[in-house]
Amino acid sequence: MKPLDDAYANAAYIEGAETWPPKWQAEADRFRKSLGPRAEISIRYGSSDRQVFDFFNAPGVPRGTVIFVHGGYWKAFDHTSWSHLAAGPLSAGWSVAMPGYDLCPDVRISEITRQVAEAVTKIAGRTDGPLVLAGHSAGGHLAGRMTDPLILPDAVRSRIVRVAPVSPVADLTPLMETSMNDILQINAAEAQAESLVNMAPPQTEVKIWVGADERPAFLEQADLLARTWGARQVIVPDRHHFDVIDAFTDPGSDLTAFLTDQ
Repeated sequence: MKPLDDAYANAAYIEGAETWPPKWQAEADRFRKSLGPRAEISIRYGSSDRQVFDFFNAPGVPRGTVIFVHGGYWKAFDHTSWSHLAAGPLSAGWSVAMPGYDLCPDVRISEITRQVAEAVTKIAGRTDGPLVLAGHSAGGHLAGRMTDPLILPDAVRSRIVRVAPVSPVADLTPLMETSMNDILQINAAEAQAESLVNMAPPQTEVKIWVGADERPAFLEQADLLARTWGARQVIVPDRHHFDVIDAFTDPGSDLTAFLTDQ
């Protein structure tokens, strides 16, 4: 047991936590099937098996593309568990892309950042119009990293009009004091380079979401990022780390409205 294990233990404080991953997967599988040919599956952007993305086409001419990056502390899950989260943006006429990426300890977090940048660049190359970046937890970190001028080509980054980190890990330094760092292998240099709070504020609109019932560490992370970037923050009542993302599925949610400029 390391000093901050409990602070970042989400599942331990969510009743029935073990039931959530299979529920997500089942909902995602049903959603992909319901889209039929509008769901393009496993489009390759890199050399490994996990370097692929799914692309869900909006009906008619798309207003733009929302890119959702999944979480899992950079060491768990893949993009196929979250397809149903495309429902909200699709309902508003936006296409949605969901990239996968290699996981720790096979790669470092900095390499995951590079892979997501490759995916975003590939997605941008097959689409027109604005891009919106969103991500949950570790995915919130990765979505935010895409606003770094050193990460994406200027022509791609200039198309990003909004960023929505949900329950983001904005400062990686505390994770060095958790047992999961045996897998993540974050050192001081990587924590400095990869933490959103050490970046210059993005030159685009940012709004941060976090559940009011999340662990205090995640409320603190979201608040720190909001203050550092001068961004707005939404603390969602009665939501924890696992169900705060349900807003992506709701066409009428404030999160969907932000993503799709309604």
